[in-house]
Amino acid sequence: MHYLDWLVVVAYLSYVIWDGIRLTKHAGTAEGFFLANRSLPWWAVGLSVMATQMSAITLVGTTGQAYTDGMRFLQFYYGMPLAMVILCVTVVPFFYRANVFTAYEYLEKRFDAKTRTLTSFCFLLSRGLGAGVVIAAPSVVLSIVLGWSEVATIFVIGISTTIYTMFGGVQAVTWTDVKQMILIFGGLFVVVIIILSQFPANVSLSDGLHLAGALGKLETVNTSFDLTEKYTIWSGVIAALFLFLSYFGCDQSQVQRFLTAKSVSEGRTSLLMSGFLKIPMQFGILGVGILVFIFYQFATPPMIFNPVEAKRIEQSVEYSSVQQKFNDAHSKRADAAVKYVENGSDESRRAYVTANSAFEAARADATNLVKAASGNQSFNDVNYVFPRFILDNMPIGIIGLFIAIVIAAAMSTISAELNSLATATTIDFYRRHIRPDAESKQLVIFGRFATVAWGLFACVVATYATNLGSLIEVVNKFGSFFYGSLLGVFVLAIGVKRARARGAFIGLIFGVVSVWIASNYTKIEFLWFNVVGCLVTVAAGYLISLTVKDDPGYEVPAN
Repeated sequence: MHYLDWLVVVAYLSYVIWDGIRLTKHAGTAEGFFLANRSLPWWAVGLSVMATQMSAITLVGTTGQAYTDGMRFLQFYYGMPLAMVILCVTVVPFFYRANVFTAYEYLEKRFDAKTRTLTSFCFLLSRGLGAGVVIAAPSVVLSIVLGWSEVATIFVIGISTTIYTMFGGVQAVTWTDVKQMILIFGGLFVVVIIILSQFPANVSLSDGLHLAGALGKLETVNTSFDLTEKYTIWSGVIAALFLFLSYFGCDQSQVQRFLTAKSVSEGRTSLLMSGFLKIPMQFGILGVGILVFIFYQFATPPMIFNPVEAKRIEQSVEYSSVQQKFNDAHSKRADAAVKYVENGSDESRRAYVTANSAFEAARADATNLVKAASGNQSFNDVNYVFPRFILDNMPIGIIGLFIAIVIAAAMSTISAELNSLATATTIDFYRRHIRPDAESKQLVIFGRFATVAWGLFACVVATYATNLGSLIEVVNKFGSFFYGSLLGVFVLAIGVKRARARGAFIGLIFGVVSVWIASNYTKIEFLWFNVVGCLVTVAAGYLISLTVKDDPGYEVPAN
């Protein structure tokens, strides 16, 4: 990497850490460290909510997802605006009036301490695993650029983010998110302009989109009602709706964002801003992946995008023949693409589709060669597509900008998740079970130690995450094992007056077990786990509650 690229990266990292530590003056009390004294404007909270979602997974995983699978992943977000409207009417004013630090505090008021503890534990487990996946994404990029091991880059990213999160609390997290979102959008705009400038002279953007469309890459609606199909209009509108209701309404990393707003109305506006901008933003990021796909219809792509695995197979007996087959297949596909662009006939379209199938078969042979050489049958280099494209094709300075963008995206999500993990650990476990009489200063000190502990835990998880496939899918799979069941508990708490503590506690256990059964003994895709977990938790919780005799003095807390 050129020294100018290094200068961009180092300057950015130095600024972020300095700026985060600068904000420690606002984090001396528990209210300031965990909730920013409930003083943040709606637009800053809204950008922070978006930044928390737009991790390096989004940049690395989603672009690679679009390159290999097209735009159909966009269907995942179709239920998000509706989810935000529902939450603005219900959860936002509810939690704001409850005057809580964590979403799970209310469950003790409504049910009991063990229900609060179990739900908070489920959040900690799912979000701790998710934070590890978030750290893994930028390590993919930096390991290629620096030639370091992924383990080393994981700890560099994880620990540097932990530092400013530990000192600055949620105030530092939010305002750093705002600046990072500006950098991310600006940097992506520059990358798109450069990609378009590198298209062949006789190929316009419209021509390129026709090529992608001929291969089904632009499909954004699949009306099939098939629970074993990963992305359809129904999984996006129904299954993902349950996921988003749980993520934004029950997950501390998101609840904590709108609890920092100045008022209920500003908290609502921040969520609506995020909900209605997310689909256009995701469309744009997927579009970048499509542009990379179009670019590689003419320029020869790497046979294996992961350079470490590519080097591993170079000495194998089969390598030369597989590489030759790959190159020939690409050449024929490029010729077929040019002919299709030039005349657009049905015959040339069929020839192009056939040539692409032959290319994909040659690529599959190369992938199988890696699997045989490494012994890793789950090998998947989708997360290396966009980083490798940037490093091979971007000019000096832009590579450094891209690395800074990936780091910015990673830090914005990691910091938010570490802060929410520390908040739940401190409030739901330390203050509730260990030091009920702890003063505000003691809570802040423990919260900082908890931030470090979770940062280290996430780094360890990250070392195992990079070979699990598309990281954007992996992080949602982790969440889907718990989110639906957590949503079910809150539905019981807020919407079912007859629900009692025993029903909620046992119902949550039933919900988590049902998801485990669905994942191991059925073929339904992971998004539907959220529906299964929620419905089983609500049904079991309600039925068990009917067996509990009412306490004459029992009253459902006012909402």
